[in-house]
Amino acid sequence: MNITIPLHRTAFPNTHLNKTTKPPEFPKFQNSSRFAELPNSHACLRNVSLTTTTTPLPPSTTSSSSSPRLRSQTRSFRVRVSFDDAARLDSSPEEEGTLPPSSFAEFITSERVKVVAMLGLALALCNADRVVMSVAIVPLSLSRGWSRSFSGIVQSSFLWGYLISPIAGGTLVDYYGGKAVMAWGVALWSLATFLTPWAAETSLWALLAMRALLGIAEGVALPCMNNMVSRWFPKTERARAVGLAMAGFQLGSAIGLTLSPILMSQGGIFGPFVIFGLSGFLWVLVWLSATSSTPERNPQISKYELEYILGKGQKSFPTENKTKTTKVIPPFRRLLSKLPTWSLIVANAMHSWGFFVILSWMPIYFNSIYHVDLRQAAWFSAVPWSVMAIMGYFGGLWSDMLIQSGTSVTLTRKIFQSIGFVGPGIALIGLISAKSPSIASAWLTLAVGLKSFSHSGFLVNLQEIAPQYSGVLHGISNTAGTFAAILGTVGTGFFVELVGSFQGFLLLTSILYFLSALFYILFSTGERVNFDETGG
Repeated sequence: MNITIPLHRTAFPNTHLNKTTKPPEFPKFQNSSRFAELPNSHACLRNVSLTTTTTPLPPSTTSSSSSPRLRSQTRSFRVRVSFDDAARLDSSPEEEGTLPPSSFAEFITSERVKVVAMLGLALALCNADRVVMSVAIVPLSLSRGWSRSFSGIVQSSFLWGYLISPIAGGTLVDYYGGKAVMAWGVALWSLATFLTPWAAETSLWALLAMRALLGIAEGVALPCMNNMVSRWFPKTERARAVGLAMAGFQLGSAIGLTLSPILMSQGGIFGPFVIFGLSGFLWVLVWLSATSSTPERNPQISKYELEYILGKGQKSFPTENKTKTTKVIPPFRRLLSKLPTWSLIVANAMHSWGFFVILSWMPIYFNSIYHVDLRQAAWFSAVPWSVMAIMGYFGGLWSDMLIQSGTSVTLTRKIFQSIGFVGPGIALIGLISAKSPSIASAWLTLAVGLKSFSHSGFLVNLQEIAPQYSGVLHGISNTAGTFAAILGTVGTGFFVELVGSFQGFLLLTSILYFLSALFYILFSTGERVNFDETGG
């Protein structure tokens, strides 16, 4: 099928036609850079034809001095272009969504994967520095005569600091960008980890203060991760990017739980603190020299990758230069006035409750219930986190595929959050009834593995409902999560002392998982929410 486009004589106002005058030249097509980049651009005009017709000018357009010959020989020109050529002319790599999908080879070797790999390493160190105390608390409690409830208080001291920093850290991330804030965070928490042995030998208060400082510094980690992912990845790749970054987070748990007993046997109780602290300083040096806060500032990024990132929905996201124009004080009242915000707060609170209860108490659980030694208990507790790292990535990949196939973002987030909460709730009931450490470890692995699907639920959802406030929104929900984590971590110790049962507390956690899943399903959304106006 062809389209005929008339070009009227008035397009050539200075042209006078007579017997000796040649017809005006048809304007040449300009081979712009946009056109030149098209595939087979040399063949794009193969079906263009030029025809001329003679039409009289209306009386109003001719003067009395005009020649009758001119009036009768006014010409119009028609360009005939086939539909396939028109489509080719209309297409442009600069338009959103027109670039071909990224191949696996391009994805795995891209600059954005380097960024998310560095984020994964940072989160691995973040979690390894946390869980060292989960293993060290056993010999420390024995040597200092601490009770179960007091051991819970020592472990929760990390959360005292973690309670303070997420909102302030999220605001800083929105204002200064993820690169700078993450570098300061990792440097500070590595220093706190490195100085923990000195603090423990000095006084109990010094130990608690150093663990609180660790929490303050680590409070910026996840807001920074969300900020960098939203800058570097198009929406159709964000779930797998978060999956990759959070895989590092979970592997940090496994690394900390498995290496800590080995390092303790070789270098004493405080050996892991020194090793992990030094590793953090090394990471900061690499991060500052090898990454950029935005794709536009990266000198090594390819033209294709930059256009792919920007063309897939990043054009409106503020760059680092524009970030500092954002309001320093976010609209907290409006953020908290929307039910989608509360769905994220509830989801993060439940996610943190389950995460810290399992992370802090499972080594002691296996040691006390199944009477396995510390090294075996650490291994039983570490395996689930390794599985969680793997399942988290594939969950993100599956989520992205659903969105690419046409499933709405809202439905996709609800599906994955439901799996991430209902699955662990059922698995914890199985853990309660397990008769052997192997069966218990299998149920725990299933619970933690399914929990990773939450990363493709509420954790990605933070970027979607408020990209301009994703840092502070993550901070608000993280603060609620920290309250829940403190309550769960300390509450477990007191519950076990009062009731004499770990299983009862795990059953309570299972019920809370089911209720939180229902709340998220009812009130969450995958669409952007207007937080800049009081209504809507």
